[in-house]
Amino acid sequence: MKTRFEFDPATALAHLRDVDQGMGRLIDRVGSLGLSANRNRSVFEYLARSIVYQQLSGKAAGTIHGRLQNLFSGRRILADRLLLLSDQALRGAGLSRGKCLALRDLATRAVAGELPTARKLRQMSDADIISALTVVRGIGPWTAQMLLIFYLGRPDVLPSGDLGVRRGYQYLRGFKTLPEPDKLERAGRRWRPYRTVASWYLWRSLDIDLPTS
Repeated sequence: MKTRFEFDPATALAHLRDVDQGMGRLIDRVGSLGLSANRNRSVFEYLARSIVYQQLSGKAAGTIHGRLQNLFSGRRILADRLLLLSDQALRGAGLSRGKCLALRDLATRAVAGELPTARKLRQMSDADIISALTVVRGIGPWTAQMLLIFYLGRPDVLPSGDLGVRRGYQYLRGFKTLPEPDKLERAGRRWRPYRTVASWYLWRSLDIDLPTS
């Protein structure tokens, strides 16, 4: 299920152009906003997939995630069923010991009702969601921020620790060195309340030849 974002794209782009000329030029070069959110999975499934994909190339992670899905009837990764799987089965799918522990912690919390549902998340603030999710083993602020953007479609998320976003900002401004997350966080205040859109354009800037401002 594709999720509509809680903002008007034209309004967001106009705001970014008004407050940041460099961002405006980037928008012109990249083109139309191609950002979308997807809630085809449950919160548990989304986070389980996020854990599997951490620190791996997309191809390798996709292979392991597919093997994990094959352990479940209908290929849907379910919390109660995951807890019944042996460590040997999980490791056989290609998961590291750390990721096995993280998935078991996530599943345990989901079965206990401690993991917020999609409906509950929609009622929570960004900060509260990050706080609620980062208690789970293996889920840090970055993973929670990706859920805010690509699962919930929140409009004002700036993953300042993301390497791609930092590199995009470096190229945009013509910096010789990679900006630290706190510097990007301060600079990004001007993009509020559409920092998600700015982040998407910074990611996309890595795919084009962008002259420095």
